[in-house]
Amino acid sequence: MQAQAALTEDPDFTRRYRAVKSRDPRFDGQLFLAVSTTGIYCRPSCPARTPKPENVTFYTTSAAAHEAGYRACKRCLPDATPGSPEWNLRQDLAGRAMRLIREGVMNQGGVEALSTRLGYTSRHLHRILRAELGAGPLALARAQRAHTARALLSTTELSVSDVAFAAGFSSVRQFNATVREVFDCSPSQIRSRTQHLEVTAQQAPDTPLVLTLDLPVRQPFDAPGVFRFLAERAIDGVEAAELRARYLRFARTVHLPQGPGALEVTAQLVEGEWLPRLSCELSSLADVPSAVAAARRLLDLDADPLGIDSALSEDPVLQPRVSAVRGIRLPGTVEPQEYLVRAIVGQQISVSAARAHLCRLAGLLGTPYESRIAGLSRLFPSPAEILAGVPEPVSGQTPDPQRPLRLPARSVKTIRTACAALVEGQLDMHSGREPAAMREELKSMPGIGEWTAAYLSLRLLGDPDVWMTGDVALIAGAKKLGLIPDDLLKAAAHRELAETANRWSPWRSYAAMHLWAAASAQKEGPHP
Repeated sequence: MQAQAALTEDPDFTRRYRAVKSRDPRFDGQLFLAVSTTGIYCRPSCPARTPKPENVTFYTTSAAAHEAGYRACKRCLPDATPGSPEWNLRQDLAGRAMRLIREGVMNQGGVEALSTRLGYTSRHLHRILRAELGAGPLALARAQRAHTARALLSTTELSVSDVAFAAGFSSVRQFNATVREVFDCSPSQIRSRTQHLEVTAQQAPDTPLVLTLDLPVRQPFDAPGVFRFLAERAIDGVEAAELRARYLRFARTVHLPQGPGALEVTAQLVEGEWLPRLSCELSSLADVPSAVAAARRLLDLDADPLGIDSALSEDPVLQPRVSAVRGIRLPGTVEPQEYLVRAIVGQQISVSAARAHLCRLAGLLGTPYESRIAGLSRLFPSPAEILAGVPEPVSGQTPDPQRPLRLPARSVKTIRTACAALVEGQLDMHSGREPAAMREELKSMPGIGEWTAAYLSLRLLGDPDVWMTGDVALIAGAKKLGLIPDDLLKAAAHRELAETANRWSPWRSYAAMHLWAAASAQKEGPHP
């Protein structure tokens, strides 16, 4: 009785247990409940009988539940949920580590690769993750591999050995042991209980592997908004898009750890909900975790749309827009280094102008790539290729019409400086960067200001609380929605909107997406 009273007096436990009693799906993937009497852990919305509070322990990660000796529920499949939005919201070491683990960094070099990326010793990283998340990096990576393996077994026809390799396991024996420990069944039993797609994986001799997977997402999902945003910025040959009433498609070539490939994300409207899928061409099965993570980041599939919409709806002026466009997302990036170049090119010019410059750059310097995916024919040039193909500008000289970039000398010089920093390892762009540190590092480079650094933080890191003071499209959208008066002068408008945006924190990035979308129907803005 004393233990039960202590539990109910804990406000965090009470809030979480209330979500379990109501079977609230909003918390799926954000927390896991383990039941001591059954030895299993579940998602909060599990349809099973609600356990007594004294038998429940909550964990932030499935890895922590595994470490405590629990196995996954076969009824609610807690590992089949979208990832926790907490890892996008949290910018501390634990949150940034989880983003990299989710992308398969540890499959490419273990704990040392992860700690090197984050700039800490492996001992310190292990200590922080154990304290914050209840499991060390090895256990967290193991849980992520099990999650990937379950998805591949359930939705593809890959052989068990191929699934083991694709999920990041070092051996089939290790894979079998982990699956049995986590799911209390064999890989073949998982496969036999699921409905297969007709053709989900195929590979002809000397061609890339073609793989198709469903992508879990929290509803509502504003697929039209995110696909339209990506389509407006699509680079010919590198990217392709198709927007129809009930079907959306965006595809692009990518540089993956094991070689070049291509991703195609689609969304189909089914019974009022947009359901996303991923098809990918891979040079190696080892790139499956990276490809899936890239697609999820691109569409912001791990966001908490109900929480974001609820917070932004508290603003009475913004509320009608939020009600009209539910589940808005932050379009992410697949190639961080590429997007640094794209952001610099797009400074102070319109979306269409930036796209024209980038199409020319990719057309002249991009490496050809033969793809089965319609509309794709080349890779975006690497920083080294841009350095070799874009000559040093001469001050005062009119841009040569034959050059890959017909930009002012100052912009070309900034691009070359940024590419040189990437090639020489002086600048590292990845999703595990700490936002404030990355922004300061970028702003220290000549030609990169506050707006560009903030925009890259939004697109590269998925930072939910970025505000880009000086963005004229935000001003246009704010005036259209009635957030600021039409007659305000430029400086006053930026100042007043920035003050208004403070009440949207910590979701200012999502509010910016609403304003950009409102402005796009009126006049194209200068964000790349």
